[in-house]
Formats: sequence, structure tokens, C-alpha cells
Amino acid sequence: MLPRRQQQEMPRRWTIWIVVALVQGTLVEPVAADPATAEQPNFVVILVDDLGWTDLGCYGSQYYETPHIDRLAQDGVRFTDGYAACAVCSPSRAALLTGNYPARIGITDWIRYRYRGQPPPGFDDPSDYESVGKPIETPRNRFYLEHRHVTLAEVLGEAGYQTCHIGKWHLGPDDYYPERQGFDINIAGCDYGMPPTYFFPWSDKNHERMPNLLGGKEGDFLTDRLAAEAVKFIDAHREQRFFLYFAPYAVHTPIQTKPALAAKYAAKPKAGQKNAAYAGMIQSVDEAVGAIRAQLAQAGLAENTVLIFTSDNGGYLPVTSNAPLRGGKGMMYEGGLRVPFIVYWPRVTEPGSTQDEPVLGIDVFPTLLDIAGVERDVDDRVDGVSLVPILADEEALDRAAIYWHFPHYRGTDADPYGVVRAGDYKLMRLYEDGSTQLYNLREDPSETTDLAEQEPEKAKDLDLMLSKWLISSEAKLVRPDPNYQPPAADESERAADE
Repeated sequence: MLPRRQQQEMPRRWTIWIVVALVQGTLVEPVAADPATAEQPNFVVILVDDLGWTDLGCYGSQYYETPHIDRLAQDGVRFTDGYAACAVCSPSRAALLTGNYPARIGITDWIRYRYRGQPPPGFDDPSDYESVGKPIETPRNRFYLEHRHVTLAEVLGEAGYQTCHIGKWHLGPDDYYPERQGFDINIAGCDYGMPPTYFFPWSDKNHERMPNLLGGKEGDFLTDRLAAEAVKFIDAHREQRFFLYFAPYAVHTPIQTKPALAAKYAAKPKAGQKNAAYAGMIQSVDEAVGAIRAQLAQAGLAENTVLIFTSDNGGYLPVTSNAPLRGGKGMMYEGGLRVPFIVYWPRVTEPGSTQDEPVLGIDVFPTLLDIAGVERDVDDRVDGVSLVPILADEEALDRAAIYWHFPHYRGTDADPYGVVRAGDYKLMRLYEDGSTQLYNLREDPSETTDLAEQEPEKAKDLDLMLSKWLISSEAKLVRPDPNYQPPAADESERAADE
């Protein structure tokens, strides 16, 4: 285990005070109990990989079985309009841990790791662009979470929390692993975007072993093992305040499950979603959530632990179905961006409640600091907002809009785009030609009716909001490719033009 990053390695941009909220007024008084009079709670953040908005029973699935996660929603608040900060994984993970939009961090696409075509030295140049034979050049993606960005683990660690990362990291090579980003303990976190296999030894001859994931036997399933590590951590730290960041590799590819679960779901009637192996993977994640909550209860910590459950992007097509939402992972439509988002704050959140306020992964950072009574330096910029006011059912969030910036081509799934949601309206801009689409999500959550021509003033207003945000967030923008040559028209096209 490596020590927490030392002061001389990076000038600290945070000043931490542990404050009593009744004196300083930093917490909103909750509905049922005043957290300011209680000890600082533990935190468990569960970030599932590629889990779609409708992949849970509590979000409408009739095929996947998720009783433990459904119970979490019954105990806490379920957000109907929860979003990932990006439609792919690495940017969402960096955003959750720093509270900032991917555009500000400079990680706007998934990070290629060493066994999946990591570029040669010098590729990661934030000032550089790449030409892909399209009308625009796209900015290169940063390949690690820079140390200048302060993470949630660092802030909570300085406030006295024991910090533990378990599972997928995917935010850079060795020098940027969790141990270098504020976590006291790292289990299985490395530069992998996906595991070579979900079965022991979770590796093969072409891959290094996942850090600190030792031992096991044939047939052991990775999600189960990570859950066991989480249980061990909770048990060992029951007398200390802790922050557990549990990020299973599931349900990312490879789509693999235990044979018994594959057989179970293969025999089950299909209901829109139909992949038996994927269903088994979801059940294993659900069982992991159940194991974590059971251990919290056994250790007497259930009533003093805040849990947040969400996903890093929308469901991966065609493995799952995100219906009624349009699209999936990587795409600018709701199926790529909207995700499950559940918060359980004992004695504060209203059991079984729902919230339709749009919330985002970047909100986790300020929310946990607010609950813990940890103040951050006013000079440090965080894009997310604390959810405490709506968790305590006091007031709406003070935020006009939320944004996305994806300046990359993604195969046939997506061209470079920007998105803004303000109220019920969502505008999407394709960077290649500047065209826009406008939808009213309250009336049309499936995004079937483009309103850009019917409501031109609304489209113009939101497009201007997006432009201003791109500037204020210091987003790296696309630019025209001076060497682009349009494909020559074929004979039939030339004849038609003549």
C-alpha cells in the first residue's frame, strides 16, 4: 500500500475544516433528524459499469432480478432523471471523483489502456489534435487523471476518513492508480477498462494480475470476490469513519456469468430484455449490494452510513434494451446518458420517495462533503452541486442547466456532440455541421419528435447556453480539418446535378 500523496508532490488546493453545522450553518436541517448533531457518517458509493436506466426492477425491468437494489430504493430516494457525466466510462469516473465536468478535467473519452492499443509516447498531448478523415479534427483525450485535480478520497482522507477503492479504476497507468489519488487501500483498481475474464484467475498470459486481488480458486466469479473484499473492509474498519468506493467491473463486457445464473435466466420468459448472461451479471451485482448492506447492518453501521448507487453511462446495445429511452452507451440520447441514481441517507431521505430533479454524477462530490460537514476552499472550482437540499426535502437545486461535451468520433455509434438540458428541454448539437436537435423530455422522454424547427427561439437560447458553457468550462473544442477532402461524387450523383 502506498502512502497518501504528500504535500510536496502537489500543492494542496483545499483547506479542510470539520465544522459543527449548527454553528457554521453548512447543512440544511433535514426532515426527520438533524445530521449536524450526529457523528460524521460513513460513505459507500457504488458505481456500476454500463448499467442501463431500465436494468433494475425499481426502474421498470421485468426480466432482470434486483431485489437488494430495489430495497435500497425503497429505503431511500430514487431519482428518475439521474445522469452520468458522460456516455462512456473514464470521463464519468473522473467527474464523480472530482466533482467537475469531463470538459474541465480534459478526459472526454474512455482511456485506452495498455492491453487495448495504448498509443505510443507523446500521444497524450492536450494541445494536440487528430485527423480521422472527417471535416473536423478532434482533440486528443488525456490518458490519466492529473494529480492537480483533487479527489473525493483526498478530501475525505484529510478529514480523517479511511478510504478504500475496490474494482474498476480506468483513470490512467500506474502513477495515477488509486493509491496515488488519495485512497488508502486499492483492490483490483488499475488501467483496465474491462477484465480479461470474470472467472478466476481474472487474467491470462497476456495480462498482469489486478492489484492486491490475491488467491482464489477455479470457478470464482470476479463480482463475488470484489463484494467479499468490500465486506472485509467494512468489518475491519467498523470503529473508524470510512469512504468505500465500490466499482465492480460488471456489467461491462465480456458478458459472462455463473453457469447456474445463465441457466436460470435462459429458462425465464423474456420481457424486452433477453440476454441471460447479462441478466446473471446484474444479479451478481445485486447480490454484492446485498452483501455490503448486510455487513453494514451486522457491524451496527447501517444507520450511520450514506449509500449512493449509480452507473457510469447508459446500457450497452444490443446486450440490453434501454426502452423506452432512445439509444445507448456512447450516444447523446437519453439511453446513453440517463442512469439509475439512488441515495439512502438514514433518517433523512424519505423512504420510497422519487425525485424528478435532474442530477448528475458530479454532484456526488459536493453532496458527501456537505453531509460530512467538510468545507472546501472557496477558491477551488467544483461544477457539481450538493443534493442535500432536495435529499432533506427542503428546496430545489440552484442550477439552471446540465451539460455534456463529447468531441470525438465513436465508430458508428456517435459523431462529436455537445448537449445541454435546461428544465424539461434538451438540446443536442453535432459539432461536425453545427446542426441541432431539440426535445421536451417531460412530454417526449423517448426523443421521437425534434422540436428545433417548431421552437426556434428555444433552440437558439439553449444553443447559446451550450456555447457559453463550453467557453467557461475551458472545453477543448473541435476545429476544421484543413486537409479534409470530401469524397468525390459518383457518376449518378453528378448526372443528377447536371
